[in-house]
Amino acid sequence: MDTLSYKTVSANKATVTKGWVVIDATDQVLGRLSSRIALILRGKNKPSFTPHVDCGDNVIVINADKVRMTGKKMTDKVYVRHTGYPGGQRFSSPKELMSRKPLAVVEHAVKGMLPKNRLGAELFRNLFVYTGPEHPHQAQQPKEIYLNEI
Repeated sequence: MDTLSYKTVSANKATVTKGWVVIDATDQVLGRLSSRIALILRGKNKPSFTPHVDCGDNVIVINADKVRMTGKKMTDKVYVRHTGYPGGQRFSSPKELMSRKPLAVVEHAVKGMLPKNRLGAELFRNLFVYTGPEHPHQAQQPKEIYLNEI
């Protein structure tokens, strides 16, 4: 048996081919949308996936303000943050958060599904979220994908 023919190929920063992808979030369920976005950011949809390398694509999410939640999550779910001061714990529902920062709900959901380390922070920088149907990344020639194809 020739052992060289069975070498596992591990991708690195030089050998990774990163693309650009557009996802339309109109009427998509937030959790399902976020898990698919995290999968593409991580690169798990590619055969050359390597766990410790940023081998995912850059993802552009358009119409993020039109994302939906099932059940009563829009009013009953609670996002907790802390100001850093004593007694500074603040609570908000997705409805309140979307009225102030419409992008924050999608970004928060995707960030929670990425690794909690330096690689996760680097992967999160490959996410671009916009409220309308327009985005400034036409020069990268992104291809539009539909979540039921992944």
